Amino acid sequence: MLKISLLLIALMLVACVSPASAQERDNKKVPALLDFKMAGIDGKEVDLAKYRGKVVLIVNVASECGYTDQYKGLQALHAKYAKDGLAVLGFPCNDFGNQEPGDNAAIKEFCSKEYSVTFDMFGKIVILGQKPAPLFTHLMSELTNPKHAGKVRWNFEKFLIGRDGTIVARFLSDAEPESDAVRKAIEVELRKK
Repeated sequence: MLKISLLLIALMLVACVSPASAQERDNKKVPALLDFKMAGIDGKEVDLAKYRGKVVLIVNVASECGYTDQYKGLQALHAKYAKDGLAVLGFPCNDFGNQEPGDNAAIKEFCSKEYSVTFDMFGKIVILGQKPAPLFTHLMSELTNPKHAGKVRWNFEKFLIGRDGTIVARFLSDAEPESDAVRKAIEVELRKK
C-alpha cells in the first residue's frame, strides 16, 4: 500500500510540472544549426550545442589566401565581443584555390604564430566536395537558409548566427571582419537576449 501511495505521489509531481520547468526544458533544445559535432583543430570532437545562446560567426578560412590577413580582424572581433557572447568559429578548407594545403597541426601553428588566434578553430573540412561538412550543407541550403542560401564561393565567407540559432546575415569574402556592416550586424545580435 505504501509503494502504491508513493508511486501516486511521484506521478502527481511529474504531472504538475511548473511552467518554469517546461520553459527550462525548451531552452535546452538545440537549434538545428548547432546540432552538429565537428572535429576541433586538435582532433577532439566538439559539440556545437555548446554555442547555444551565443551569437556565432562561422568563417571558412585558409592560410595562403589573399584574404588570410582577415585573421587579424576575426581575432579583434573575438577579443572585443567574446565577453558579450560572440563566438568566432574558424573552419579551414582547401576547396578554394588549394589555399589551405597544410594539415591541422600546421594550420594551428600558423594561426597561433602569425595571428595569435585564440578563437575556436576546427579541423580542416570539405565544403564543395562529394562529402561536404554537414554544417556547411546546412548553411548553403535553400531549405534551411532561405534568406542567405547558396554555395560558398571563396575563402573567408562569413555566416552570422543569432542567439536563437537562426542565420541572420552572410558576408562575402571581401567583407572585412571589422567593417561597419559586419560589426553592426554582430552588435545588433548581441543586444538581443
